[in-house]
Amino acid sequence: MKAINKNGKITIYQGVPQSFTSSQGVHLNAPNMSEQALKDAGLFDLIIDENYDERIHNLSEIYWDVENTVFRKDAEDKTWSETLAELKTRKINTFKSIVNSELQKTDWYVIRKADNNDAIPEDVQTVRTDLRTQSTTVENEINALTTKKEVVLYDFPNI
Repeated sequence: MKAINKNGKITIYQGVPQSFTSSQGVHLNAPNMSEQALKDAGLFDLIIDENYDERIHNLSEIYWDVENTVFRKDAEDKTWSETLAELKTRKINTFKSIVNSELQKTDWYVIRKADNNDAIPEDVQTVRTDLRTQSTTVENEINALTTKKEVVLYDFPNI
């Protein structure tokens, strides 16, 4: 990412833009400019904190790092209005919804069994049992977490 400060207003670019305006004027075909020419025109790197994780951080306001001659945005810990218990409940319910969607794919076997007493294939029954077991395991793991950050960072297993 790149950024330029024009009269106190910082403009951010995803990379070197095709053209940009600086105090020196309009710069066309900027991707072909040397790195030094870009800096001379006031276009500098924008460094995002390497620890930044959008799940648990917000980015600070952009600022100029004099020592390294770059713009920066630092990771700042998020705060959540929900309680730890509420975050856990929301996370657990999300996983249960995923499991429920998977179970729905084979619910017709269960309905057929209830209606006609047709057997549910063993592999289907195994998958359904494994999904429920995994749901219980995930719920227990989430309930064992002790911080909001841990809950937010908890990654569901692939199902």
